[in-house]
This record gives sequence, structure tokens and C-alpha cells, in this order.
Amino acid sequence: MAALHIPRVRLGTQGFEVSKLGFGCMGLTGSYGDPVADEVGISVIKHAFSKGITFFDTADLYGANNANEILVGKALKEVPREKVQVATKFGIIANNGNFTDIQVKGSPEYVRSCCEASLKRLDVEYIDLYYQHRVDKSVPIEDTVSEFSFYMCPLGRGFFGGKVVVETLPANSSLKSYPRFQAENLEKNKNIYNRIESIGKKHECSAAQLALAWVLHQGNDVVPIPGE
Repeated sequence: MAALHIPRVRLGTQGFEVSKLGFGCMGLTGSYGDPVADEVGISVIKHAFSKGITFFDTADLYGANNANEILVGKALKEVPREKVQVATKFGIIANNGNFTDIQVKGSPEYVRSCCEASLKRLDVEYIDLYYQHRVDKSVPIEDTVSEFSFYMCPLGRGFFGGKVVVETLPANSSLKSYPRFQAENLEKNKNIYNRIESIGKKHECSAAQLALAWVLHQGNDVVPIPGE
């Protein structure tokens, strides 16, 4: 099947271009549930590329023992590297692997060490886009980096996918640490989801498709990355 026509957009002022729709690789190595086998994760990334997506997002935080970057690195061996834009992130340390106990760090020395480590795990000579996951307020931002791009979670960490609304979260899901998915908050947010779903039905699309469409129309320099 031929690749879908996914427009390309320019980020920043230096001619850097990515597919208008990105792919967040976080869920492939757990976080939202059980991780998939490497061969499955690689096939998912390759399938997304075959459909016209060239912008893939990961982070040093994702997956046990940095598994996500390692998985993305393996997938990069099976697609044309020059046609793919890889983004990864630094800045969060999850103490004991616990997302509810995190440390934010942004010293120049830390940034440099993180970048070097990510390059090795991804097994690439360059990273196309390097993000700061969280801002370390104890370090002047100009000391951390002169310029960064920001990312967004267009499907609300899976909320607009609807599964969290109608199903119980897996015991090992990091989503349980997000207030929107907890107790009375979730019950209130279900009403929002139901309203979005109703609007989607009027336009013959899902709530997730409606959310992505909204993000895509926020500007030519905005790129949603579902999966993050």
C-alpha cells in the first residue's frame, strides 16, 4: 500500500523539516502498560514510516534501563536514516524508576552527558531534535541551552483515545500518577470526553481524530506526537 500523503512542516528558522504528524515511541517499552517485544516495536515504527511518518520521538527516561532509545536505535537500522527525524529528551530522573518521585536536572554538564549517552543508545551520529523534558528552575535557562523546541501530548496521555474512560488502568501504568486519571478527577473528565466524543460523531470521526485535527490546525509550526 502506498504511503499516505502527510504534509511536511518547518520547525524553527534553520530549515529543519518533519512530517506534520509525529509518532511517540514511549508506549512501546511500557509506561502505559506492558512493553512489547523488540521485533513488534520495530515493526510498528517501520509501519509508521511506510505510511509517511518520519518524525519519531523518544527520551532517555522511557522504558526500564533506557529501553526506548535502544529500541528506536534498532528500528533506525531498518529505515533510511537520512529520511527520518529523531527527537529525544533529557531533564528528568525518575528515582527508583518511580514516575511519582522525579528529579529535574538541567546543568550544562548533565545535558552534555545525557546527549552523549543518548547518541550511544540510539547508535547514531546525530540527533535531529533535542528537547528539554522539564525546566530545572535552579539553573538559568540560558546556561542549560540557548534554544529548545517544546512538545505536546495531543491525545492527553491517551485520554482522548477513550480506553481509560471505559477500562481500568493496568497496575503497572504510569498514568495512575497523573491527576486527570485519579478518582473524582477522572469522573469529571469523563464528562468532557463524552462531549468530545459526541462532537466527533457529528463529524464521523473518533474523539482521538478530533483532538488531532484540533492540534493540526493550531499553526504550521505545530506537530502533534501521539504516543507521548
